Amino acid sequence: MDSPGTPSRTSGSGRSSVIDSLRGCTLSGVRIPREELKKKITFPEYIRLAMREAIQAKDVDAAAVVQFYEAAHAEGAEPAEPPEFPLVVFINSKSGGRHGPELKARLQELMGEEQVFELSAVKPHEFVQYGLSCLEKFATLGDNCAKETRQKLRIVVAGGDGTVGWVLGCLGELNKQDRLPVPPTGIIPLGTGNDLSRSFAIKRTLDKVTTGPIVHLDSWHLLISMPAGEELDIPHSLKATEETPLDQELEVEGELPEKVSCYQGVFYNYFSIGMDAQVAYGFHNLRNEKPYLAQGPISNKLIYSGYSCKQGWFFTPCSSDPGLRSLKNILRIYAKKVNSSDWEQVHVPSRSVVALNLPSYGSGRNPWGNLKPDYLEKRGFVEAQADDGLLEVFGFKQGWHASMVMVELISAKHITQASAIRFELREENGQRHICKWMVNHGNNP
Repeated sequence: MDSPGTPSRTSGSGRSSVIDSLRGCTLSGVRIPREELKKKITFPEYIRLAMREAIQAKDVDAAAVVQFYEAAHAEGAEPAEPPEFPLVVFINSKSGGRHGPELKARLQELMGEEQVFELSAVKPHEFVQYGLSCLEKFATLGDNCAKETRQKLRIVVAGGDGTVGWVLGCLGELNKQDRLPVPPTGIIPLGTGNDLSRSFAIKRTLDKVTTGPIVHLDSWHLLISMPAGEELDIPHSLKATEETPLDQELEVEGELPEKVSCYQGVFYNYFSIGMDAQVAYGFHNLRNEKPYLAQGPISNKLIYSGYSCKQGWFFTPCSSDPGLRSLKNILRIYAKKVNSSDWEQVHVPSRSVVALNLPSYGSGRNPWGNLKPDYLEKRGFVEAQADDGLLEVFGFKQGWHASMVMVELISAKHITQASAIRFELREENGQRHICKWMVNHGNNP
């Protein structure tokens, strides 16, 4: 991940500048011929084509893959040279203002088109399982070009926060499989919020992606347990898993379901429970059902504002909708705080809870705030960092409170800093356990 830079903009002109900068073909601020740039970032043809065939066939031993390798290493064949800055790009054309198709075309002019993946056609886990495995297989066969390409590889994600989290989650599996190094990842923001790219901004030119310094970002392991049979529309970052008990260290009060469904995944920026999660979920469904309404960041934010009012952001006291009531009666939060291995129950604010890993939320706001040393010491907090192994958990008391935080007049309600968090969601009578989340610090890619 590239080091923090100037915060990226989400305006239409900002997205145009991404494409304009690629047209310029600059490297370290110096204008260079397109072919020179292409040579620096493009894989040798046999590697590109073999990786493409492995992904399409879902088989690293496919006949076409073997043929490309054998042809490249036939007697008399000239040894291939690895690129100086090998890149792979993932693009989500549906993100934000939908500039993905134009950006994809420009990138394919500057590098091998087999290195630019549209996420609707090639999923990140398919690239990891087949494309990257193909490169690794060639390396184990003694192909030094493939070996060096794998070692130097960097990933670029063009999309919103959800897209970035999806790709990072798939790359994070390399740690578990001991397939190192995990390629560092840069971001070209195409989404509405782009809070990840605001925290780790790149200057929208390929030279910064390839040569920029690398910093670390905490990854968080999320495990969800809920009654079996409940329908759940899960994001790409979650997947079903075998039943995993969450109660070894902490007893659960009340009745538990006889059968449960479990899901696990990762996240890197933040997740929330409550009114802002309702707004995001409503927008997500609308964008899927009526994509023509979500054509850019301005229209997207207007839709967000409409959902905010509709779902009780401002008018909660006047609402009888059960979904807009307080969290206090249905949610319990336990945390392992700074320098502690014990679970402690923490206070639940009335309307919304957010677990934050970045100093950026809601299109660039910092609701945690820059806290003074005296306050940090009094609350037992430490200065928040994106790679400190801690989550900042804060809340909104009511819609008016959230509004003041979003315009940065006040800070959010500080709840805790934690290395692990456990959420228990219950029916309002508190007797039946509905769902549990367990959040633990994962690998730091």
